[in-house]
Amino acid sequence: MDRRLRLAPLVDVDLHRVQCLAQDVAGDGPPRADAEGLTDRLGEELLPSWPDEWVVPERERWDQVRLHTLEGLAQRLQREGEYLAALQTALTAAQIDPIRETAQRILIEILLAEGNRACAVKRYQEYRRLLRSELAVEPSPLMRRLVQDAISA
Repeated sequence: MDRRLRLAPLVDVDLHRVQCLAQDVAGDGPPRADAEGLTDRLGEELLPSWPDEWVVPERERWDQVRLHTLEGLAQRLQREGEYLAALQTALTAAQIDPIRETAQRILIEILLAEGNRACAVKRYQEYRRLLRSELAVEPSPLMRRLVQDAISA
């Protein structure tokens, strides 16, 4: 006799729905029309007020799904010339993990693509200050080159 607690198959779990959308984005599928809605859903933490220990690894797993999906979606929106949606998506990723360089780099790339060099340099300087104060490290050579190319252009 199985004594585990389960949800009935008819129960709709929003996390599962968003995970399916995230897989579609990763596979270059939809949702061009609802990028904002997906970004909003991916911006939400998993059970934010739950203190239970079992939630911690699930939150970490969800955070990685969110970050990778948001970064991929931001890059895709940038390629399609949807700069506002791309910026909002990249900003959401950067808010989830402010020290994550890929999110910051994508954000800077979008700013450069739309011609906002000064904003890109400012964002880099803010990121550099954060890394120095929090971790006593510098941004990667790739990130430095990205901004140096923008300054020298």
